[in-house]
Amino acid sequence: MTQKKVALVTGAAGGIGTEVCRQLVNNGFKVVATHRPGKAEQAQAWLQEQNLADKDIKLLALDVANHEGVSQALGELLKAEGRIDVLVNNAGITRDSVFKKMSLEQWREVMSTNLDSLFSVSQPVFNAMCEQGSGRIINISSVNGLKGQFGQVNYSAAKAGMIGFTKALAAEGARFGVCVNAVAPGYTATPMVTAIREDVLDSIKATIPLKRLATTEEVAGAVLYLAGEHGGYVTGETLSVNGGLYMQ
Repeated sequence: MTQKKVALVTGAAGGIGTEVCRQLVNNGFKVVATHRPGKAEQAQAWLQEQNLADKDIKLLALDVANHEGVSQALGELLKAEGRIDVLVNNAGITRDSVFKKMSLEQWREVMSTNLDSLFSVSQPVFNAMCEQGSGRIINISSVNGLKGQFGQVNYSAAKAGMIGFTKALAAEGARFGVCVNAVAPGYTATPMVTAIREDVLDSIKATIPLKRLATTEEVAGAVLYLAGEHGGYVTGETLSVNGGLYMQ
């Protein structure tokens, strides 16, 4: 019997993270889904609510902004699982403010969770992937990392940094059979976005050439492509799923 490939997904309980976990596990992966430390009950409830409790999903408490804690937890995970075949760096937060009023704390919180975490989470996994001679790392960036966004200097900077990280690590990983790519979603119909006032949501849709939000299934489908057998010759790329909002 062929051993299942193991996929580690950070920020798993968000709208996009949930669908990434669902599509990966439904396509034969064993998924390790991270949640914030101290939130084990909420994580179990999430599995039940999303009808994932009977799937091959393992929960892992992980504060991606805590370098030492990440190193220890991922070291133990690699020993327990033997390998990680796919890493999806999806954890992220926003602390929006116009730059003139942005606090250093708002800047550092976003950088720590959205960008610094790439180093902490990816390095042990990347090293293991290089040793095993294969692997896929998929970083969830954003359209705002490509075009910028008013009131999101911190977030846009972090997401743009993620794209640079992706390209540089792809160059290092290629000779070991490790592909590194990014997915840059536009406005996506997550519970948080769809809760926006209807008139505001309509004004957002009006700016998008396809005149609608992305579905979480469409974004997760891009991740699945890069993680699957057909994505093996793609590396160092940023796959935009934004309805034409920003065309490079």
